[in-house]
Amino acid sequence: MDDPMILTLALDKTAFAWLDDLRQTHFPDRGYRLPAHLTLFHNLPARHRDHIDARLDRLCAATAPFPMTATRVMDLNPGAAIHIESETLKVWRAALADGWSDWLTPQDRHFHAHVTIQNKVTPAASVYPQLARDFTPFPIVATGLQLWHYRGGPWVHDRTITFTGP
Repeated sequence: MDDPMILTLALDKTAFAWLDDLRQTHFPDRGYRLPAHLTLFHNLPARHRDHIDARLDRLCAATAPFPMTATRVMDLNPGAAIHIESETLKVWRAALADGWSDWLTPQDRHFHAHVTIQNKVTPAASVYPQLARDFTPFPIVATGLQLWHYRGGPWVHDRTITFTGP
């Protein structure tokens, strides 16, 4: 199949549950529901699947789960996302991007780590003011990667690769 592939970061169960609950509560119904996710790449070419799988398998075998911090609520004007900070993630994602630079779309050449809670809503419906007022930074652990196929709306989960490194 030639559908583009999407690569997301797998998050620890506690952080994922909180973020997914927020997303399922506030994300507009578009006929399908995606779980909360931190997208690393939006459009990897399926024709390079063997190379992508081999690279991800090697990287995950050499990477231990690593800490990150949910630092603030971002205003998506209108909508909201949780901003994630991690030096490890920045370095790690940049190394992947460098190796795949010939394939990357303009969207994938830039990276701002976040989990979208709500987007493309009216200003009156935006959850941003409430989330920003009540937000407290919290720790998150990156536990692996998830590879998906994009099917023109819904995503189809392909595989999860757990970080198993030292």
